[in-house]
Amino acid sequence: MKYLLVLGDGMADEPLAELGGMTPLEYAKTPNMDKIAQEGACGMLRTIPEGFEPGSDIANLSVLGYDPRLYYTGRGPLEAMSMGIPLRDDDVAYRCNISTVVDGRMADFSAGHISTRESRDLLESLAEKVPYLFLKEGISYRNLLVISHGKGSETTPPHDIVGQDIAPYLPSGGDADILRHCIDESTKVFLNHPVNKARISTGKTPATQIWPWSGGKRPALPLFKDKYGKTGGMISAVDLLNGIARCAGMEVIRVPGATGYLDTDYHAKARYAIEALKHLDFLYLHVEAPDEAGHLGSIEEKVKAIERVDEMLGIIMEEFSGVIAILPDHPTPIRLKTHSRDPAPFAVRGLKKDNTRQYSEREAQSGVYGTIDAIDLLSLLFS
Repeated sequence: MKYLLVLGDGMADEPLAELGGMTPLEYAKTPNMDKIAQEGACGMLRTIPEGFEPGSDIANLSVLGYDPRLYYTGRGPLEAMSMGIPLRDDDVAYRCNISTVVDGRMADFSAGHISTRESRDLLESLAEKVPYLFLKEGISYRNLLVISHGKGSETTPPHDIVGQDIAPYLPSGGDADILRHCIDESTKVFLNHPVNKARISTGKTPATQIWPWSGGKRPALPLFKDKYGKTGGMISAVDLLNGIARCAGMEVIRVPGATGYLDTDYHAKARYAIEALKHLDFLYLHVEAPDEAGHLGSIEEKVKAIERVDEMLGIIMEEFSGVIAILPDHPTPIRLKTHSRDPAPFAVRGLKKDNTRQYSEREAQSGVYGTIDAIDLLSLLFS
């Protein structure tokens, strides 16, 4: 038996007056997701264990069956694994956003979704001022900072404080002095950098500083093949997901045109998924776009992203007849512009059958699976 899990990051939401009281998932045209619900069964997933913030790192570890209470050390080291950066036992790796702060407030956690090339140029200039740190560009605004002999720090995800004063959320404890110094240096380096001069001259959002967060040491996950007795693969444009996959010994499949943003190549992802499932038992197909639209607070873009995920799913379903699960990792409500810890709807075709007629938050609440912990989902699929 072959298994496909399609994860639309942040796809779940709340009813919106602008959509006549429907959620974006209910409003969007999703014939293929609805077909999975109609031919299969639905339920709700608790993806965020008590005591954890509702982040994609925690949620996706849970969906893959790795209990964050046992295995989570931070987002930074997972992204380091994806980048192929070998961490020593005393290294602490932090996710390092390039962000926009205006008048002391977080204006944009992604500096207008700055390009990878621009990020690289900014970080190379910053590295000259802080040679005792390791800085590495990732994709767009998602970069990495590593401290040798690090202690870890209390930090805050920048997408959680958009529009707020950053002062109360600056790093504290452990590595805080180093991180704050690096933030201060970045504001000086970026201020008159050619990258920013070019961005400002073309009306783009300037990059004003770095924002390090979610640091941790190298994790150790049981191998996916040992845990489930199946070969597994990951398709994602996001370093976090690919880092989890590498830690779990899963095959990481790179797709040309996959950007981790609204403009990702959905059709290419579908084609690569079909090919991957010819040699893998299980494929985790991740799409970041709905989450990005949620962070932007754009109803239009979120509906569009959901419909494109559905279109991608339809292409795969034309050629794949195995077990298919569709779900988000967490809600990213338009109202909040960040993640929430509410349970997420899921639908599975190929196992049980219930009376749900649509894949949506409300319909899934009446599904035969009820509400389950995400760490049990793959065991349920494979059983």
